[in-house]
Amino acid sequence: MPDDVQVTSPATIRVPAGTTAGTALREAELPNKGPEAIVVVRDAGGDLRDLSWAPDADTDVEPVAANTEAGRSVIRHSTAHVLAQAVQELFPEAKLGIGPPIQDGFYYDFDVAEPFTPEDITALEKKMKQIIKSGQRFSRRVYESKDEARAELAGEPFKLELIDDKGAADDAEVMEVGGGELSVYDNLNPRTGERIWCDLCRGPHVPTTKYIAAFKLTRSSAAYWRGDQANAGLQRVYGTAWESSEALDAHLEMLAEAEKRDHRKLGAELDLFSFPDELGSGLPVFHPKGGIVKREMEDYVRAKHIENGFQYVGTPHISKEHLFHLSGHLPYYADGMFPPIHVDEERNEAGEITRQGQDYYLKAMNCPMHNLIFRSRGRSYRELPLRLFEFGHVYRYEKSGVVHGLTRVRGFAQDDSHSYVTPEQAKDEIKHLLDFILGLLRDFGLDEFYLELSTRDDSPKFIGSAEQWAAATAILEEVCVESGLDLVPDPGGAAYYGPKVSVQAKDAIGRTWQMSTIQYDFNQPAGFDLEYTAADGTKQQPVMIHSAKFGSIERFFGVLTEHYAGAFPAWLAPVQVVGIPVAEAFEGHLFDVVADLLAAGVRAEVDASDDRMQKKIRNHTTGKVPFMLLAGERDVEAGAVSFRFRDGTQVNGVPVADAVSVIVEWVRSRRNESPTKELVEAALGEVETVVVAGALDE
Repeated sequence: MPDDVQVTSPATIRVPAGTTAGTALREAELPNKGPEAIVVVRDAGGDLRDLSWAPDADTDVEPVAANTEAGRSVIRHSTAHVLAQAVQELFPEAKLGIGPPIQDGFYYDFDVAEPFTPEDITALEKKMKQIIKSGQRFSRRVYESKDEARAELAGEPFKLELIDDKGAADDAEVMEVGGGELSVYDNLNPRTGERIWCDLCRGPHVPTTKYIAAFKLTRSSAAYWRGDQANAGLQRVYGTAWESSEALDAHLEMLAEAEKRDHRKLGAELDLFSFPDELGSGLPVFHPKGGIVKREMEDYVRAKHIENGFQYVGTPHISKEHLFHLSGHLPYYADGMFPPIHVDEERNEAGEITRQGQDYYLKAMNCPMHNLIFRSRGRSYRELPLRLFEFGHVYRYEKSGVVHGLTRVRGFAQDDSHSYVTPEQAKDEIKHLLDFILGLLRDFGLDEFYLELSTRDDSPKFIGSAEQWAAATAILEEVCVESGLDLVPDPGGAAYYGPKVSVQAKDAIGRTWQMSTIQYDFNQPAGFDLEYTAADGTKQQPVMIHSAKFGSIERFFGVLTEHYAGAFPAWLAPVQVVGIPVAEAFEGHLFDVVADLLAAGVRAEVDASDDRMQKKIRNHTTGKVPFMLLAGERDVEAGAVSFRFRDGTQVNGVPVADAVSVIVEWVRSRRNESPTKELVEAALGEVETVVVAGALDE
């Protein structure tokens, strides 16, 4: 290794002035092939740089491998460019929109004469593979002026708009075109250096297309330029790209499993909920079976809030406009609220206004109304922390393209709580809330988490002083670090009134969902003139800590449905036990067993339909009932039942009292495992009264 290339730490190398990052990496003998290949570097300011970048001064950089999130993002953005090149080769009249990386993939928008067909997608994949195999080199070039860029991209109307907007606004699409510079990436022939294709872009990109190890185009859909339906209609092609074929295969398997678990599909199949057109987009209704799951969730979290010192309150669904000015939500949050309802206006016979009307809003949040409860009388420091909680129904105007099943709706219930504390109590309260949240998520079977800390940036939307933000952020960060969980920064993601921590939980197939949130708020107490009498008799302003444990009941329901693939734990299952007789003659025996279960609070029923026993078993297995109890002649004679489980396993000839005891204890202890032969036999222990062969042998 030459003296001028120094490895300053395992994660850093030094790039000498005038030397490209790629050269320094080669001299340091870092990998350039395979999943660990270095695709870009991160400079001291945190910016990602192409390997062709050469610093003006000696610079320490962090190599970024293909199999990291940042590396995959660069691979995906580079693959989006290859897609765009392929589209313009096969459809020469196509005009380019934008093509950013997104979670687990990428997309690119095009203005084309006709929507893409499945056959078009197949042809595009084939063309992309040819481009990738050719090893084209990505080369960054900076325009000296907007006029130069306009001249070169004169045939691309959407790119021209981005050029004109450059520097005019803090806009994600504008930032795509080069940060502080107006840059373009050329795709060059690896042998001749001839430019084959180019795209306006800030980068960075992989060095050559051969770094794109595995990709797949997944679908196409309609889109609108900059997401505005008033703009031109476009075609959007989605895809995914990974550092290896193995990683791509694993992702595609996950997608296939996710499709099976789609809560919208399962909701219909299991008769849990629906989305009637007559109600409108994003407004679900829960059917009786879904209502049972929802009630169990609510009963559980209500009891847990009371155990944790919260007092249950209730507030209306609608309020005068002024309330949301006091809270600061108008104008900061106006776009996320439904339009106002103008009422109380009166007119005479001539149509002249005799009484001015008022604007009311459907509430999009519960905190302003909880502030009114706090303010309803004088408060002493001895009452703090004062913890208020409700299932508050709120309504948010999500754009139609964003609404998605139960996980993104327009009307939903939050298990919303607000803790009013002294500044000195804030840290302990936040720790208390985080422990509460993690315990709750674990009780529902989610046990792998990381935390995301959302802070302010330089945007004018944030209110309050820099000192207040710094102090609040420091407290949240300290609690997060002490929790021992991984902490991921989210600059600019805070609410306008204060920083927040969100708990990100992994589901059964490895997807991450944003769940609960804790927010530190020093602004709303000021807006509402909230105060308490301190120990020295002075009036002081409390700190307000927002927290939602589920986030929203609807979203949590949707996540749980997918996490369990509809096979809810027995304590949540709409039907916990079904009795299935081998023949009609044995129904009475099962009705007696079910009566014992019902008396113990278990949701149980007997299938006395005319279907054959095997069809009943199939129906209730498909219906994901956790416990099926079979009974034939030998079971009845022995005073027993036979267990049948969702996985097809079975335990035969269990005495009724033992069967009832195991089921009742399983439900009461809120076990999240799906019952199986092995688990139930362990619960039965060494019971020696399992004496008969069982129903299916008859």
